[in-house]
Amino acid sequence: MIITRCRTNHFRDPVGFRLNGITFSWVTQDAEGKSQTSARIRVWKEMRSGDPVFDTGWAGLDPLGTAADMDPEPRTRYVWTVSVRSDACEEAESGENFFETGKLGEPWEGKWITCSSDEPRHPAFSRKFEIDGCRGISSARLYICGLGLYEAFINGRRVGDEHLTPYCNCYRKWIQYQTYDVTQMLAGGSNTIRAELGNGWAKGRFGISSDEEGYFFRKEWDLIAELLIRFSDGTEKVVGTDEDWTVERMKIWFSGIYDGERRDDTLPDLPAEKAVLAQHEFPLTERMSIPVKVRETLLPRELIFTPKGEWVYDLGQNMTGTFRMRVHVPAGTEVRIQTGEVLQDGCFYRGNLRSALSEYIYVSDGREHILEPRFTFFGFRYAKVSGVEKPGPDDFTGLVLCSEIEETGRICTGSEKINRLIENIFWGQKGNFLDVPTDCPQRDERLGWTADTQVFVPTACYFSDNAAFYRKYMFDLNMEQAMREGMVPFTVPAFADMDTSAVWGDAAAIIPWHLYVFYGDRTMLSETFRGMKDWVDFIRRADGGDLRQWGQIFHFGDWLALDSQSADKSECVGGTDVSFIAYVYYYNSARLTQKAAGVLGEEEDEKKYGGIAREILDYIHREYYTVTGRCAVTTQTAYVLTLFYSLCGDRKRALDSLVRLIELRGGTFVTGFVGTPLLLPALSKEGMDGLAYDLLFNEKYPGWLYEVNLGATTVWERWNSLDSEGRVTSTEMNSLNHYALGSVGEWIWRTAAGINPREDVPGFRKAEIRPVPDRRLGSVEAVYDSPSGRYEVSWKYTDSGKVAVRVHVPFGCEAELSLPWSREKTVKTLLPGEYSFEAEPEQNIITDKNNHNTGSFPASVSERNGGRQNVQTERRSKDGIQMHPRRDRRDSYDKDPERR
Repeated sequence: MIITRCRTNHFRDPVGFRLNGITFSWVTQDAEGKSQTSARIRVWKEMRSGDPVFDTGWAGLDPLGTAADMDPEPRTRYVWTVSVRSDACEEAESGENFFETGKLGEPWEGKWITCSSDEPRHPAFSRKFEIDGCRGISSARLYICGLGLYEAFINGRRVGDEHLTPYCNCYRKWIQYQTYDVTQMLAGGSNTIRAELGNGWAKGRFGISSDEEGYFFRKEWDLIAELLIRFSDGTEKVVGTDEDWTVERMKIWFSGIYDGERRDDTLPDLPAEKAVLAQHEFPLTERMSIPVKVRETLLPRELIFTPKGEWVYDLGQNMTGTFRMRVHVPAGTEVRIQTGEVLQDGCFYRGNLRSALSEYIYVSDGREHILEPRFTFFGFRYAKVSGVEKPGPDDFTGLVLCSEIEETGRICTGSEKINRLIENIFWGQKGNFLDVPTDCPQRDERLGWTADTQVFVPTACYFSDNAAFYRKYMFDLNMEQAMREGMVPFTVPAFADMDTSAVWGDAAAIIPWHLYVFYGDRTMLSETFRGMKDWVDFIRRADGGDLRQWGQIFHFGDWLALDSQSADKSECVGGTDVSFIAYVYYYNSARLTQKAAGVLGEEEDEKKYGGIAREILDYIHREYYTVTGRCAVTTQTAYVLTLFYSLCGDRKRALDSLVRLIELRGGTFVTGFVGTPLLLPALSKEGMDGLAYDLLFNEKYPGWLYEVNLGATTVWERWNSLDSEGRVTSTEMNSLNHYALGSVGEWIWRTAAGINPREDVPGFRKAEIRPVPDRRLGSVEAVYDSPSGRYEVSWKYTDSGKVAVRVHVPFGCEAELSLPWSREKTVKTLLPGEYSFEAEPEQNIITDKNNHNTGSFPASVSERNGGRQNVQTERRSKDGIQMHPRRDRRDSYDKDPERR
């Protein structure tokens, strides 16, 4: 038995992070036993010796999140271990883990300093200091923040390997500083600390604004730093920012998130300046952003000489990040590197980036250099190089930047095209998880649009551990709410005054509930509960108490749906009544807030928001459904919402209407940002897996495989971002890396692989395993490292026509294996271990309109668990929970929060 994935507040060994209470979590694996009987957490100050400062004793601790009742001291490292006992009398102890606090509100000795912005050349602030080499350094920490962006150096060596610090957040409410262990970077004698600054999100053009130049949080560069050195004799030395720091000007004279970076190595050195004290104080706090790093590198697949005479590198993958390029050109030569997502007529193209220049310009001093932009990033597959007579094919390397999220899910099918789609979804996630969950990484936007974020959360939580990543986003969202009396702006951070919309603002309630179900951490739910309530209360005030006004303001509706009734071909709102969508999501947010109150034991709030939810549902019934239960809004998305949220009793009529509308569209869908994420889940909820698979496998426009067939390597913003000839259809709003419609990944995980969480036992301590095979898919192999341990599900059609299924359930967990279309019609409760099934599919149970078998198979043959038989089998009966296939799917999904 071993203990792994030990985390403090969902971080691995965090240094200087905002903790706001301390919660420990861990995973136990490779045990003989089935479950944890007790556990013990011990915490020591500085090192593991003597008596711990915190000790739970042996108790029934929750591995998904055990809160520590301790008051940590500032700037202190704590070491902790967890020990676990199993029901097989095993006992194991983890290795040593640690967390280190930041300043925790201590006053700063360093002061905010700045310099003139009249000179566009970017500043480098520096200070020399002496260290008595005889005293011996026991530890050194650098606490630092620079606006817009900064990189720090000590004695010429870069501090850390993070990019784009101090990151992007709601600057008006909080600014985060980073903490670095720099003990090994210092030496006895003379030392130099240096911070080089760029513009970034805080100082450069960024965001949506009525001002054509964009939004600027700051017009000046600002820096605060504090280097704390502890010596072996117990004394300390602090080197803080003040007027004694010197300012030098770099050869970088422009940088921006949208427009790239410009460097001129022929510029003369300028006289050094003195730093001056800044006139503003900023609300500093410990960091919440997880590090942004180079996660992988891409070598060019091809160096293209285009019909226009351009040299273009093709990386073969649409990515987010930057690059390195080796150049050696005559002095004074201007090298320009521009980025784009797609070629047109075999030539470089970037028209869909709108006003974003997305380029790097370098003026050579005649020497060989490795160029690497530092204060910007790009979303691109292609890079055009000008100013180099003939670039070498090996001179260019793409650097993929992404927040340091741990990959948790891997899924592979028997279909190459579906595998490519899955890759596209995950690449889209990586490309848009750069500190903020953005909509796109390439054009003049790159914002944390709330609807894009909330529809993709479940998909993202299968692919990677995003608890800390989304925690920071929700902190920003709640900060924005605090400034707006509960209203959630279109984007988070907002960067400018903006309004709200249903579905978009409902992220305040939907995201916390998703995170609770996936991670099972009540602490995270309690942190965001106030924001859930504030959002519902905001709508209630905006609605005026008569359930009329909320539906009358502007809402994005089923954004980018293809069924708009407008004569304007550029209309994006879609054909579904926006008021209907607004009240459905109002109802859902109230209901989720009610559920959260129940989990947290807030009885009064549970009663209050349950009453609001019932009131809204009653209004929806009166306003949008006839007395016989027919939905008066006759669009695909309206019927999807009706089924997904169980809005009326006559679900058969709604399902029949949805199927008919799909058939009338030639077997395709026309849904947008609202309907698409819920379409396949709504069909599967009603037992229509075959039709859901039809839509997944559809290769016509609109469809996911339509994009794949046109060479997509990420998910597009629009169903027709490119036409069938590969031509860009629009330049006004057209991203080729936009993950929202990639939310179909959730259905692939839940239905094709069959791995589902349960809201009543969150964090995958109990899971529902209900894979749905399809002959077109052929096979699935899925591995998911859930917060409770690793689940594995695989199935495949064998040469004999049978279906072989394997399931692995992790230690401390339990799974209900549902095979609703099997001949024996059984439900099996699986304890930890591995199980195998091989059986002949039962024919003609449920087929789609093309007679595709939905993948039913009987439970039989073999169950293997290390020689120990522990499968509990429950036969169906008249009183059983699974009697009818369609009802099976509905009841099973109804227990699941993500399906309601």
